[in-house]
Amino acid sequence: METHDFTTTIIVNQSPEEVFKAIQNVRGWWSEEIEGNTANEGDEFKYHYEDVHRCKIKLIEVIPNQKIVWLIEENYFSFTKDDTEWTNTTAIFDISKEDNKTKLIFTHVGLVPEYECFDVCKAGWTNYIENSLKKLIETGKGQPNATGKPQIETERALSSKE
Repeated sequence: METHDFTTTIIVNQSPEEVFKAIQNVRGWWSEEIEGNTANEGDEFKYHYEDVHRCKIKLIEVIPNQKIVWLIEENYFSFTKDDTEWTNTTAIFDISKEDNKTKLIFTHVGLVPEYECFDVCKAGWTNYIENSLKKLIETGKGQPNATGKPQIETERALSSKE
C-alpha cells in the first residue's frame, strides 16, 4: 500500500552515533525554544514558534544509533481551521549505515497531503531535516528557529500575520 506521509532522506559522512546525538539535540536544529528533555524514551518536550505553532511531544521509542520515534500528543496551529492537525501523529527518525555513510530517513506519519498545513509543514520539515539537522551533523552548528528569527519563507509569512 502506498503511503502519502511526509518523508525525506539525508545521507551524511558521519557515523550513526553522531547522527543519533544530533537528532537528540532538538534545540540545535529545530528550535532554541524547546522546553523539556529531548533525548531518552519517555522524555517529553514542548515546542513553540511565536503564536503560530505549539506542540507537546513524547519520545515513545529510542534505539541508540538506529531509531527515534516522537508522538505528537498535543498540537496547535494558528493558521489552520483544524488547529490540532498533528495531534496523535508520529515523527520517525530511522538511522542506518549505507556503504561508508549514514542514511537518515525522516517520516512524519500522519502528515498527509489532505492536511491544510501540509505545504507549510512540508517546507518546514524539509528545511529542518535537509538543511538545519544536516548542518548540525556535518558542522556541529544547525539553524534552529527562535522568536523573531524565522528560518524559511513560510515561517516569515506566518510570523507577519496578526
